[in-house]
Amino acid sequence: MSFTKEIKQEIAYNELKACCAKAELSALIKLTSSLSISSRGFELVVKSENPTTVKRVAFLLKELYPVESTLATYQKTNLKKNNVYHLTIVDEVIPLLEFLGLYSANGLLNYPKASVVMKNCCARAYLAGAFLAYGACNAPNKTNYHLELAINDEAHANFVIKLMERFNLAAKLSQRRGKFIVYLKKADDISDFLRCIGAHESLMNFENMRINRDFKNSLVRLNNCEIANDMKTMQAANNQSKIIEEMMADGRFDKLDDKLKAVCDLRLAFPDYSLGELCKEYQKRYGQNISRSGLNHRLNKIIAIYEKGDAHEQS
Repeated sequence: MSFTKEIKQEIAYNELKACCAKAELSALIKLTSSLSISSRGFELVVKSENPTTVKRVAFLLKELYPVESTLATYQKTNLKKNNVYHLTIVDEVIPLLEFLGLYSANGLLNYPKASVVMKNCCARAYLAGAFLAYGACNAPNKTNYHLELAINDEAHANFVIKLMERFNLAAKLSQRRGKFIVYLKKADDISDFLRCIGAHESLMNFENMRINRDFKNSLVRLNNCEIANDMKTMQAANNQSKIIEEMMADGRFDKLDDKLKAVCDLRLAFPDYSLGELCKEYQKRYGQNISRSGLNHRLNKIIAIYEKGDAHEQS
């Protein structure tokens, strides 16, 4: 089961107060239904590929506004051949829409009346209904964080954004294939949205996967950093060994003082050692302590002597 389906499965079984159930049903009807006129009068048809969504609509109707309805299943003719569920309402359609704040004397409204989402608990329920209708959320183990609500018209999309702003959710708007997409990209915002709509178990799963992903990414970054540092250490050590060998070959090594010769001998004896490891060997061999900076200073001095002599030879 996808992470999106897990969220929808959870919020579809949340118990709600009557006012919140009304708000959630309002969102579901607004986003999933179409209104038409037939020989029987007005018909309201709820369509969804998600059976959980249609079941939730049927349950809320039964609890809030019992009306005559029929359920049918159709199969798409595309390659996926997904099932599409139709819940058709033919009884008291206009009164039902008025009850849900979606219809007035001027006809269908672009978004519900303010009274439907006046309370914060009802605003949360409306957002839950919107996600149940056409919401999607990437699992946090994917490459990017993303949660979205697909909405038919811009006015309704902006209404949903305003609701989300009540809960400090920084939603953005884009368009895709004729739909207006209200989306969140930040992991913290997605967590807050899941908490807002009452998907508490999904929130825990999201946070656990997010923590594991961030921990693995931190380990990878740390490992890459250590590898890069090791590579630099090896390159520096190889360069130092090469310079010392060349100075030995052309006689310049003999002109170095004893302290520098000691460091040269140590580097040639341990060509792959880091500065810290060389310091320990220096103490073992010569009975004297030397700091990393002190050892590095002597190695740099040897390189400077080599480069100075090399420059004279080239001139």
